[in-house]
Amino acid sequence: MLKLDKINSYYGKAHVLNDLSFEVGQGKVISLLGRNGAGKTTSMKSIMQMVVPKSGSVEFLGETITGFAPHKVAKMGLGYVPEERRIFTDLTIMENLEVGRQPPREGAVTWTHDMLFDLFPNLAERRQNRGKEMSGGEQQMLTIARTLMGNPKLLLLDEPSEGIAPVIVEQMAKVILQLKEEGMTVLISEQNLHFAQLVADIAIIIESGSQKYVGTFDDLNAHPEIRDAYLAV
Repeated sequence: MLKLDKINSYYGKAHVLNDLSFEVGQGKVISLLGRNGAGKTTSMKSIMQMVVPKSGSVEFLGETITGFAPHKVAKMGLGYVPEERRIFTDLTIMENLEVGRQPPREGAVTWTHDMLFDLFPNLAERRQNRGKEMSGGEQQMLTIARTLMGNPKLLLLDEPSEGIAPVIVEQMAKVILQLKEEGMTVLISEQNLHFAQLVADIAIIIESGSQKYVGTFDDLNAHPEIRDAYLAV
């Protein structure tokens, strides 16, 4: 469904992604793991073409999207939830959701307010509250819900467990597992190995912008030397 082939991405002269290659199969939940600064967020932004790779290619649903405008990538069915959340703090939950609305998309779930409130009961209780009246975890939930209003075929989640309370992290894991049951394809960028193991099928570890490991979590746990080399603080 998604394929990165020898991506090289830069910030100015800083070479962040180095021949990064990996694939995401339809209906899978894949976790992109690595320490802070490993290149996880740049990978997400390179997929969305917010950072345009200088070489290599990104394919989505068999079409090369390298160099496309980010809004065109989004309209093709790629939904991106940034680490910064970026909700509209002066708008209500309902108004934030409407901002994300896109037409129904063939082959994707068509999300409604009621479906999203079933998925995120915290938001249902506070649907008329403004974004600035919500906790960080609730804002994270709203960002995901708003992205789902675009009826994406593939969801990119950048550090969904970062900086939120443990009880919200547990709720977030349940949400991702429910999305998986709906057949949603999800790529998660994470530092939290425990969270990633709860929700993902496959782990991809990157370090210095290059892939160092791809496999199941059972295999990763059977090789603690890999985990310690690339994930230990």
